[in-house]
Amino acid sequence: MSNDIFVITEHMDGKFSDVSFEMVGKAKELAAALGGQAVAVVLGGGVDVNGFASDSTIQVDDPALAQFNPEACGKVIEALAREKSPRLVLFGWTATGMDLAAWLSARLGQPCVAYVKGVSLDGGGLTVSSQVYGGKMVAEVAPQGDMAILAVLAGSFPVEAGQGSTAASQIASPVPLDGLKVKFVEAIKPAAGDVDITAQAKLVSIGRGIGGKENVELAEELAQALGGTVSASRPVVDAGWLPRTRQVGKSGLKVKPKLYLMLGISGAPEHLEGMKSAELIIAINTDKKAPIFNVAHYGATADLFEVAEAMLELL
Repeated sequence: MSNDIFVITEHMDGKFSDVSFEMVGKAKELAAALGGQAVAVVLGGGVDVNGFASDSTIQVDDPALAQFNPEACGKVIEALAREKSPRLVLFGWTATGMDLAAWLSARLGQPCVAYVKGVSLDGGGLTVSSQVYGGKMVAEVAPQGDMAILAVLAGSFPVEAGQGSTAASQIASPVPLDGLKVKFVEAIKPAAGDVDITAQAKLVSIGRGIGGKENVELAEELAQALGGTVSASRPVVDAGWLPRTRQVGKSGLKVKPKLYLMLGISGAPEHLEGMKSAELIIAINTDKKAPIFNVAHYGATADLFEVAEAMLELL
């Protein structure tokens, strides 16, 4: 068993997710305290792997890893973990991490902590802070054993700490990846033609709290009065109230407007990953314990319809 920390990075369309850099930065801090190394693990090719501040970077290149395949990725990560025996294996608590973290935990018989917001070492002991009840409470967890698997929420650590220029070593898959039961078929992307929310300076973003499609018009009026555009969280898009081109988040688009005004969005980690870099974040939600208030610069625990109508009157 080593004191190394493995970071399972994520990339799409040639770009790494911010949470990958966040985890690498934290891993380097923890590994230095443990006397080990922070190791960035990149699965698949077609991406510049030399941009991490890790102590080392391993790229596993195989045709079966060209597109995300949870079965192929899981087998590779399990083989690496069994061979190298790292102290920690870090995943992002994303669609990818949800597929892989608990699976790896079951395969290795090692503890797994999800919704991780913080990790610290005290006298060699590991303490993990994990969000529970949708972020309304934080549990302090001390995983037992020689290895732990952590699934980290996006936005938990600084992105810059994980950015650098470490050269990568490329290896073949440590296990055969033929005969997989899961096969990648197609990546479906939003159709072109709608407004580009990534280029907007002001966004009024609506969540499940908007109630129904008939109330979207109110948000559109407010966005127009502000000189902005309406965007949305995934539940709104899944319900068909707005097209997928308006979705902000891990499975949607990443935005960085000057103003991000949220109506009825609780602040799921997947949504935060897409908008946490906005210059000014304002949240309206009736639930005072909604996790969105942990990242908002300003907020109101109020009825979103009353606030929107009052803003329209003032504007």
